[in-house]
Amino acid sequence: MGAEQESVVAYVGIGSNLDEPRRNCLTALERIAALPGVSLLRCSSQYLAEPVGVSDQPWFVNAAAEIRTAIDPGMLLSALQRLELDMGRRSGVKWGPRVIDLDILLYGQLVSDSDPIIPHPELHMRRFVLEPLNEIAPWVLHSRFGVTIRGLLDRLDDDKTVEKIGEPPAIGTGSRDKDGGRRILERGQAL
Repeated sequence: MGAEQESVVAYVGIGSNLDEPRRNCLTALERIAALPGVSLLRCSSQYLAEPVGVSDQPWFVNAAAEIRTAIDPGMLLSALQRLELDMGRRSGVKWGPRVIDLDILLYGQLVSDSDPIIPHPELHMRRFVLEPLNEIAPWVLHSRFGVTIRGLLDRLDDDKTVEKIGEPPAIGTGSRDKDGGRRILERGQAL
């Protein structure tokens, strides 16, 4: 029998620009929180973001979630991809419109060049990823570059518009953490 993997803190990027993007992002948070072996610790506000790559599409709603998990990165990616399919995601144009997009951004201090690539290979180049991630994890280090999320955002050369559109969802019992408003989801509670 193998040893049980120690839990790690990981970060998941969430995005949607079809149907009801804000609701899709909240539904994704609920479903991530319900995954066996995953605890949702914090989530960012939602951000309205200008599309990257394919400009002729609706703007995206993006957010980031902090989770604790003992699921290995490959299994976590598979679980997130199943959630995407369950929510109606279909194959399409790279960077094109989608009902939901879930990406592992960071997984502890892991650096992996095989699938899944961790940290996410475009994390450091995308304002729509860094703004919500910076809200919940400004001092977390990018495991490949050794630079904080805040430092990456300060150095970013991305002129795409990203605007905060409200406060983080009330996902817990109403208690606030010391970083200003993100709440801890208790196992079994709905958003």
